[in-house]
Amino acid sequence: MSWYEQHVLPHLLHLACGNRVVERQRAAVVPEARGRVLEVGMGSGLNLPHYDPQRVDLVWGLEPSEGMRRKARRNVAGAPFEVRWLDLPGEEIPLENDSVDTVVLTYTLCTIPDWQRALEQMRRVLRPGGRLLFCEHGTAPDAAVRQWQGRINPLWCKVAGGCRLDRDIPGLLEHAGFAIQRMETGYLAKVPRFAGFNFRGAAVPR
Repeated sequence: MSWYEQHVLPHLLHLACGNRVVERQRAAVVPEARGRVLEVGMGSGLNLPHYDPQRVDLVWGLEPSEGMRRKARRNVAGAPFEVRWLDLPGEEIPLENDSVDTVVLTYTLCTIPDWQRALEQMRRVLRPGGRLLFCEHGTAPDAAVRQWQGRINPLWCKVAGGCRLDRDIPGLLEHAGFAIQRMETGYLAKVPRFAGFNFRGAAVPR
């Protein structure tokens, strides 16, 4: 990774993904996790305070960026449950089949290059009866906003660590073999509309 990706981008992402509006979204979905949890794209550990320690036994944090793992040290140290790092990309999950009770995916699917392989890996490690909890931004329902997403995407990807503005989150999940149990959508307040259409819910393997 470049110097920018290791030393500048982690701070920018921590600030952008840790604002109050986004924190409220995390707080609405992460407490549902239970058992052995795989968090894909743990980043700076912003989800850790939202897990219910009475429900969670262990969290595997998949995060390939050394800079983000450094940024997460304080949150990891304060977690009241065991956290184990997996320093690999989302497309490579070094866990056994059916070994995870909950997969947590928050503001990560937009950045994974091979999203289909990554989601197939998540489905592989998720046990029967397990759930994938997601909270992601993506393609907007309004044509004018989608046009702006398309225009901004090339530059946005370069400065935001590969983040894409226009991914069809429910479509990707369904294409990779998940069935959506429930989903809430809408524009987030105080977030630019081109980056602020949010998908939050739960899905299960089909």
